Amino acid sequence: MTIPTLDKIIDRLHDAYGVPERPAITDPFELILYENVSYLVSDDHRWKAFENLKKKIGTRPEDIMAASPEMFESVVALAGSDKKGRVAKLVDSAEIAMKEFGGDLRGRLSMPFKNAVAALKKLPSVGEPGAEKILLFCGMAAVLPLESNGLRVLIRIGYAEEDDNYTAMYRSVRTAIADQMRKDEDRLVTAHLLLRRHGQTICRRNEPLCEQCVVLKYCRYGNDQMKAAYGN
Repeated sequence: MTIPTLDKIIDRLHDAYGVPERPAITDPFELILYENVSYLVSDDHRWKAFENLKKKIGTRPEDIMAASPEMFESVVALAGSDKKGRVAKLVDSAEIAMKEFGGDLRGRLSMPFKNAVAALKKLPSVGEPGAEKILLFCGMAAVLPLESNGLRVLIRIGYAEEDDNYTAMYRSVRTAIADQMRKDEDRLVTAHLLLRRHGQTICRRNEPLCEQCVVLKYCRYGNDQMKAAYGN
């Protein structure tokens, strides 16, 4: 099966899902807080938890560091799983932001891309894909970050082989699509969000809905599933 261009995949997902809403957060430290404020919750719940944090405490590193245990009580109430761990991650994020970035992540991230990724990975819950997403959403790098859902979509289509080593698998896909990525921030944000949505709703890790997939005809995994279920 011939692997389609990335543009063709994104266009099909765009036709199916429409234009995704861009993230409302464009500050790098706020994006760190957004990822850490809740755990194992829906996007809507995470947004409510972030808005609550912003209202009750604030979203500057100094706000987090100055907050009392009492002030964190309302934050914990919306933290989902690992409630105590969420507070610890917020405080660790603030301390690292002050120590490593002087409290100003945006001002300190105007460095070569690889250096900026390495710097962001010092913060809690930020791996390579997360660091790339922050740089993209903040308008600081034209790159396509692939969180687990989007990566799964492209792996199943056939851009790379599955690998127990997540980092190796991630980089294999990134290498495969490197020449196809447009240096267009809006297009890259759209691609990231559409691939994520497709992976969450249709190309799920367990019990994927291949029969409903709008890119089924391009998908190596999906076609194998259909053959196994219905024969040739």
